[in-house]
Amino acid sequence: MAYGKSIELFLVNGTADSLVTAELSNWNGKAIKIPRIEVQTTQREELLGPGVYFLFCKEEDGTDSVYIGEAEKVQERLIQHLRDYQAEKEKYYWTTAVIFVGRDLNKAHIRYLENRFFELAKECKRYHILTKNTYKNTVLKESQIAVMEEFIAHVRVLINALGYKVFEPVLQHKKAEDEKDVLYIHTGSVKAKGLVTTEGFVVLAGSGVNEKVSEKSLSPGAVKLREKLFREGKVENLKTTEDILFSSSSAAADFLLGYSVSGPRTWKNNQGVSLKELDNK
Repeated sequence: MAYGKSIELFLVNGTADSLVTAELSNWNGKAIKIPRIEVQTTQREELLGPGVYFLFCKEEDGTDSVYIGEAEKVQERLIQHLRDYQAEKEKYYWTTAVIFVGRDLNKAHIRYLENRFFELAKECKRYHILTKNTYKNTVLKESQIAVMEEFIAHVRVLINALGYKVFEPVLQHKKAEDEKDVLYIHTGSVKAKGLVTTEGFVVLAGSGVNEKVSEKSLSPGAVKLREKLFREGKVENLKTTEDILFSSSSAAADFLLGYSVSGPRTWKNNQGVSLKELDNK
C-alpha cells in the first residue's frame, strides 16, 4: 500500500527558475536544484561537503541526457565541470544540476549511490546516460546498504517531484497481455499492443511496425520522430525492442503504421471496442 508523503519546497530566491531546495518529512537528506549560471556564485554550506549529483541536458534532437556523479566537495566538482566544458574536455552542455546531500555521507556511501543511480537510470531508459564509469565494487556493511537503499528511495520521490523522471519506468507496473486495459492494432502486417498511461500512450515492446512511410500523410515532426526511434535501435526487424512512450494514441498509431490515422478510432480492446468508444463511456 502506498502512503502519502509531505515535501517541503523552498524557493531560495523567490522564483522556481533559481535555487530550489526540497525535503521530505522525517528524512535528513535534502535535494538542491541549481541552474548552471548560479553554480559558481551560490554560497551554501551543504554544497561544500559530499553528495551525489545529476546534470541534466537537452540534446539538439530533443533527447534528454543526464550525467550522474559523486563528489566529496560537490560545488567544487560542479565548477570543474564548467571549466572542462570551457576547455572542450566535455562536449555536453548541462543547464541544471540536482544535488542530493545527507547527514554522515562519506566517500564509500556516495560511490555506492552513484553506481546504483547509474544502474537504475539505465534500466528505466528515460534518459541518455552520459556517465561512463562508476565504482561497482564498493564494500559496505549490510546495515549501511539498508540505509543507502532508503536514501535511494527518497531520492526517487524527490527527483520525480522536481520534474525529472530519470528513475520512472515508462510503465510503472507491467500488465499481463490478457488484461482489459491493453489495446491493439491489427492492420495489415502491423500487430501492436499499447496502453493509456498518465503521461500519454505507451506502445509495448514486441509491437510490429510498418516498413513503409507516407511522408505526405505524416507531419514532418512525426517523420523525424520515426527516424529517430529507428536510429536509436528501438525498432529492430520491424519490432519495437522496448516500451515506447508517445504523447497520444494518434502519435503512437502514426509511428506504427507510417501514415496518419485517428488513434482513438484505431486502437481497440480485445473485444473490438475502440478507445474513442471506451472514452465516451
